[in-house]
Amino acid sequence: MRAETRISFAALATVPFVMVLSNSMIIPALPAIQKALGRSLFQVGLLITAFSVSAGLVIPIGGYLSDRYGRKKVMIPCLLLFGLGGLIAALAPLLWPKNIYTMLMGARILQGIGGGGTYQVAMALAGDIFKSGERSKVLGLLEASNGLGKVVSPIIGAAAMTLFWFAPFFVYPVIAWTSAALVWAFVREPQGTTTDRSLGGSVRGVGRVFAHKGPSLATCFLAGALALFFLFGVLSYYADVLEQRYHVQGVARGLVIAIPVAVMAATSYAAGTFLVRRLSRLSKTMVLVGLGLVCIAFVAMFLTSRNIVAFTTAISVMGFGNGVLLPSINTMITSASSSRERGTVTALYGTVRFFGAAFGPPAFDRAVRTGSALPYLGSAALALGALLAAAAWLNQRQLLDHLKNGNSQKDRKQTMPSRTHRRPESTASPGRSGNRLH
Repeated sequence: MRAETRISFAALATVPFVMVLSNSMIIPALPAIQKALGRSLFQVGLLITAFSVSAGLVIPIGGYLSDRYGRKKVMIPCLLLFGLGGLIAALAPLLWPKNIYTMLMGARILQGIGGGGTYQVAMALAGDIFKSGERSKVLGLLEASNGLGKVVSPIIGAAAMTLFWFAPFFVYPVIAWTSAALVWAFVREPQGTTTDRSLGGSVRGVGRVFAHKGPSLATCFLAGALALFFLFGVLSYYADVLEQRYHVQGVARGLVIAIPVAVMAATSYAAGTFLVRRLSRLSKTMVLVGLGLVCIAFVAMFLTSRNIVAFTTAISVMGFGNGVLLPSINTMITSASSSRERGTVTALYGTVRFFGAAFGPPAFDRAVRTGSALPYLGSAALALGALLAAAAWLNQRQLLDHLKNGNSQKDRKQTMPSRTHRRPESTASPGRSGNRLH
């Protein structure tokens, strides 16, 4: 990347970092919140569900608006709203002491509404900017930034919690509003990526994409949703186990929880870099390998659930599997359509990912009450089912056709076009028409 491009991408990468704080930062604080409010683990787990469901419902709207009006015009207000929700949650115990839980739930819903126009819109913008195999590396870096947030957010949350139980919520506005300022100042959005189509026209366009590539897209959506379902389900349960069974508390608990997500972040970066020159050949293989590792990891969790070291290792294997498969899925999703539908298609993918994150914690809380077989062996069966579906229906060439066929040789290099140097579409010469971002 050129220096200007690196700065712009670094600013863009703060968006997924902020987004992952939404849930990961309060996971180590759930036991403290439970004690402070006198609620059950299931009830405090709904603080994760409230955010994820509302974000999942809003993400398609954010995707459409980003296709229609521009990515930055959606991302920046949403980051500001996300931070505002965090501030309300932080002030709830001080301003509304008799209705703390209700205000927390409302604030988390507000954060979810803001979060619906952040990470997936950032992915779509990366897809607009990078047109070659470099896209897989960039999306791997975005996923790694997301993973880095998962690594440091439990530590930040656990450290803040040592001050008082609601201190982690004060972190949200500081980081979210800083990210909004960086995106506004440094990210330059390519021209020619918005559409003036009506909502109905956009829906029909996305419908055509799914009519042609439905089975492959559905397989990617399933794998992405399960990855987040497994991750947040296991980590929310793990945070409780560390305190109740092993008496690991405070920052130490955050550090232990960070181990598997650190593995996931490092793997996402490595996988995205590895895919740069091998995208058309190995995307499907990496999805299959990742799902296979997740399946093995859950069997290992079932066998080692009473040994903290072995159990943490098994969770880390799950993180490694997620890190292998997610960059491949992200690249195929963002490459499956032209820029006119990319925001909406990517947003739909984000919706199913958020629903996975939303239902993971309460599902695991309910499942572990029946014993260890259902949460671990049942999850292994789900991962195996997704693997078989991907083996049967995932067509990587079909999903990558816009990446391969829609770009000229110039587009095969990473670009961050400047508005001041772009040739207007109406005056571009026929011989250079393939170089325009579309």
